[in-house]
Amino acid sequence: MNAKKRRNFSGAFLPQECGNGAWHLSRAAPHETEVIVQGADRGAARAFGSLPVMNLGIEWDTDTARLSFASGGGAATVAATSVIVHEPLGHLYEGLPLVKFDADARRFWRRVFRLVRIPGGRYLLKCLTRSTKPRP
Repeated sequence: MNAKKRRNFSGAFLPQECGNGAWHLSRAAPHETEVIVQGADRGAARAFGSLPVMNLGIEWDTDTARLSFASGGGAATVAATSVIVHEPLGHLYEGLPLVKFDADARRFWRRVFRLVRIPGGRYLLKCLTRSTKPRP
């Protein structure tokens, strides 16, 4: 079975060296994307040196990752031990049926958390909850 996975990203990425073979590539448009590269080979500084990095392609294998892209000096390839792609989703939780609190519920929970923050408030809250439990 082939364990390779590949992703292609169009647009311009701005590389930033983080030290010890780590790089941060960021793109704001058309969709915000961040690529974190760890364990890049020694030629990465030369390859990433000319700004910006265009048309990034990432190919993951079982133990390595290979980045191929076009930069000011032409086509380049960088090998790395790990590549992480972060693509934030702006409306991730909108489709979930999450509970929405009304004004009374928000006021109740604000009081509970305010009570817990004062010294000894946890014990007072524990005593209050014991006294309000219905008896069988």
